[in-house]
Amino acid sequence: DVRLVESGGGLAQAGGSLTLSCVVSGLTFHDYAVGWFRQAPGKEHEVVSCIVNDDGSTHYADSVKGRFTISSDKAKQTMYLQVNSLTPENKAVYYCRATWKRTVAEKGSGNRESSLYWDYWGQGTQVTVSS
Repeated sequence: DVRLVESGGGLAQAGGSLTLSCVVSGLTFHDYAVGWFRQAPGKEHEVVSCIVNDDGSTHYADSVKGRFTISSDKAKQTMYLQVNSLTPENKAVYYCRATWKRTVAEKGSGNRESSLYWDYWGQGTQVTVSS
Protein backbone atom coordinates (compact mmCIF):
# COMPACT_ATOMS: atom_id res chain seq x y z
CA ASP A 1 0.00 0.00 0.00
CA VAL A 2 1.07 3.54 -0.70
CA ARG A 3 1.51 5.64 2.40
CA LEU A 4 2.38 9.30 2.77
CA VAL A 5 3.04 10.42 6.34
CA GLU A 6 3.48 14.10 7.11
CA SER A 7 5.04 15.67 10.16
CA GLY A 8 6.47 18.97 11.28
CA GLY A 9 3.40 21.12 11.48
CA GLY A 10 2.51 23.10 14.56
CA LEU A 11 2.25 26.58 15.94
CA ALA A 12 4.71 29.24 14.84
CA GLN A 13 4.90 32.97 15.24
CA ALA A 14 4.54 35.29 12.29
CA GLY A 15 7.93 35.64 10.68
CA GLY A 16 8.98 32.27 11.99
CA SER A 17 9.85 29.01 10.26
CA LEU A 18 8.85 25.38 10.15
CA THR A 19 10.11 22.32 8.33
CA LEU A 20 7.46 19.93 7.06
CA SER A 21 8.41 16.36 6.20
CA CYS A 22 6.65 13.62 4.28
CA VAL A 23 7.84 10.02 4.32
CA VAL A 24 6.64 8.06 1.31
CA SER A 25 6.38 4.28 1.11
CA GLY A 26 4.80 1.76 -1.22
CA LEU A 27 5.94 3.30 -4.49
CA THR A 28 9.17 3.80 -6.41
CA PHE A 29 10.08 7.28 -5.21
CA HIS A 30 12.27 8.07 -8.23
CA ASP A 31 9.34 7.52 -10.60
CA TYR A 32 7.00 9.92 -8.85
CA ALA A 33 6.50 13.58 -8.28
CA VAL A 34 5.71 14.63 -4.75
CA GLY A 35 4.20 17.86 -3.61
CA TRP A 36 2.49 19.90 -0.94
CA PHE A 37 -1.04 21.15 -1.16
CA ARG A 38 -2.87 23.06 1.54
CA GLN A 39 -6.39 23.87 2.55
CA ALA A 40 -7.28 26.79 4.74
CA PRO A 41 -10.72 27.16 6.33
CA GLY A 42 -13.24 28.23 3.73
CA LYS A 43 -10.72 28.11 0.90
CA GLU A 44 -9.92 25.82 -1.98
CA HIS A 45 -7.40 23.02 -1.85
CA GLU A 46 -4.37 24.56 -3.55
CA VAL A 47 -0.89 23.60 -4.60
CA VAL A 48 1.98 25.03 -2.59
CA SER A 49 4.97 23.36 -4.22
CA CYS A 50 6.02 20.17 -5.93
CA ILE A 51 9.13 18.39 -7.11
CA VAL A 52 9.61 15.79 -9.83
CA ASN A 53 12.05 13.36 -8.31
CA ASP A 54 13.87 12.06 -11.38
CA ASP A 55 14.98 15.45 -12.72
CA GLY A 56 14.57 17.63 -9.65
CA SER A 57 12.37 20.19 -11.36
CA THR A 58 10.25 22.20 -8.97
CA HIS A 59 7.15 24.33 -8.98
CA TYR A 60 6.02 26.94 -6.47
CA ALA A 61 2.82 28.85 -6.06
CA ASP A 62 3.45 32.56 -6.60
CA SER A 63 2.44 33.33 -3.02
CA VAL A 64 5.27 31.27 -1.54
CA LYS A 65 8.12 31.90 -3.96
CA GLY A 66 11.21 33.07 -2.15
CA ARG A 67 9.90 31.93 1.24
CA PHE A 68 9.26 28.20 0.86
CA THR A 69 11.78 25.63 -0.39
CA ILE A 70 10.96 22.08 -1.42
CA SER A 71 13.48 19.26 -1.49
CA SER A 72 13.56 15.50 -1.47
CA ASP A 73 15.92 12.79 -0.25
CA LYS A 74 15.60 9.79 -2.55
CA ALA A 75 17.52 7.48 -0.22
CA LYS A 76 15.08 8.24 2.60
CA GLN A 77 12.05 8.54 0.31
CA THR A 78 11.28 11.73 2.15
CA MET A 79 10.18 15.13 0.94
CA TYR A 80 10.68 18.36 2.86
CA LEU A 81 9.18 21.80 2.77
CA GLN A 82 11.11 24.55 4.50
CA VAL A 83 8.68 27.35 5.23
CA ASN A 84 10.11 30.71 6.22
CA SER A 85 8.68 34.15 6.94
CA LEU A 86 5.35 32.68 7.94
CA THR A 87 2.26 34.88 7.92
CA PRO A 88 -1.19 34.23 9.42
CA GLU A 89 -2.40 33.66 5.86
CA ASN A 90 -0.25 30.51 5.73
CA LYS A 91 -2.44 28.84 8.35
CA ALA A 92 -3.83 25.68 6.78
CA VAL A 93 -3.70 21.92 6.78
CA TYR A 94 -0.76 20.95 4.59
CA TYR A 95 -1.09 17.71 2.65
CA CYS A 96 1.61 15.62 1.06
CA ARG A 97 0.59 14.40 -2.39
CA ALA A 98 2.18 12.07 -4.95
CA THR A 99 1.60 11.21 -8.57
CA TRP A 100 3.40 9.44 -11.38
CA LYS A 101 6.11 11.74 -12.73
CA ARG A 102 4.86 11.83 -16.34
CA THR A 103 1.50 13.21 -15.21
CA VAL A 104 3.10 16.47 -14.12
CA ALA A 105 6.27 16.46 -16.24
CA GLU A 106 5.11 19.24 -18.59
CA LYS A 107 5.40 22.54 -16.75
CA GLY A 108 2.89 24.46 -18.81
CA SER A 109 0.15 21.82 -18.75
CA GLY A 110 -1.48 23.01 -15.55
CA ASN A 111 -1.41 19.52 -14.12
CA ARG A 112 1.01 20.44 -11.34
CA GLU A 113 -1.45 22.96 -9.98
CA SER A 114 -4.51 20.73 -10.15
CA SER A 115 -5.46 18.38 -7.35
CA LEU A 116 -7.17 16.15 -9.92
CA TYR A 117 -3.81 14.90 -11.19
CA TRP A 118 -2.38 13.92 -7.84
CA ASP A 119 -3.34 10.36 -6.91
CA TYR A 120 -2.11 9.88 -3.37
CA TRP A 121 -2.68 11.83 -0.14
CA GLY A 122 -1.30 11.95 3.32
CA GLN A 123 -3.40 12.67 6.39
CA GLY A 124 -2.26 16.28 6.58
CA THR A 125 -0.39 18.34 9.14
CA GLN A 126 -1.78 21.53 10.65
CA VAL A 127 0.20 24.75 10.43
CA THR A 128 -0.98 27.61 12.62
CA VAL A 129 0.64 31.03 12.65
CA SER A 130 0.14 33.49 15.48
CA SER A 131 0.34 37.19 14.76
